[in-house]
Amino acid sequence: MPTRVTASLAQQERPRLELSGPKLALAFESLVACSEQHGGVEAYVEALQIKSAMFRDALGTGDVLAVGLSTFKELFAHIATVRRRIGPYLEPGAFDGLRACIARLLERREDTSTSDWRIAEFCGSFPDDRSHRWVRDLAAEILHNVDPERYPLMCRWVWDAGANTGVIREIWHAEDVDQIHIDVADGYATFLVLREEFAQYLAANGVFRDVLQYVDVLTAQVYANYIGERGGTYLRADFVTPEAPMLHTRRILGLDGVDANGRTRLKAIDGRAVVLDDAKRVGN
Repeated sequence: MPTRVTASLAQQERPRLELSGPKLALAFESLVACSEQHGGVEAYVEALQIKSAMFRDALGTGDVLAVGLSTFKELFAHIATVRRRIGPYLEPGAFDGLRACIARLLERREDTSTSDWRIAEFCGSFPDDRSHRWVRDLAAEILHNVDPERYPLMCRWVWDAGANTGVIREIWHAEDVDQIHIDVADGYATFLVLREEFAQYLAANGVFRDVLQYVDVLTAQVYANYIGERGGTYLRADFVTPEAPMLHTRRILGLDGVDANGRTRLKAIDGRAVVLDDAKRVGN
């Protein structure tokens, strides 16, 4: 793990994660086996690198307030838990406010000690109700894709302490995990430790390149297995009726956001799919 990120974590309280090695091994074996017919894990790693480059080119180097709506639509199409719900904020009267919030979120992103505060501020700019739970995922995805080295995946499907659900629960070491409350916060430090644990596991299994993306794919595979095996409702709107072994994993990672015709999974305020003229077809 990069020195500057590890040093930042050392200044914070480091959570202890009781993860199950056998459960993680099963997820890794499933990932390797299921991805073979789609070019192997490397194909998903490459797609994530392209996705991150899209976000970085659009939001990581210039003035976020100058980025147009069409560019944001391209990006949002690749965020699975956001694209069906963000439509009202893509209207002319609301978009400028959304863009300003994103610009503030990315300010001082080099200082990861303020991560939790900036995410909380971002979420506080929107209504605090069930219909806006996606806002946390939007903040997490933007930070992660613009700067994946500093920011691990921090979406609700990775860990939601309030709901006691997510990847951490699915690989938690406990005899009756369904009956316990996991007392682990869903802040930056927790997600960084989780990434370290996954990276160490991958290194022990011979993965030494593109580790950040491998961690993301493995993390998504853990939750994809949960969706497939238990029929979870957490992401039901986006993940139903698998058509292929890796469909859930691709959708969780947002790699199915745009088809070959530019039709996206991003929904406008009237519920219609947004069509992009010059689509970024990541993972297709």
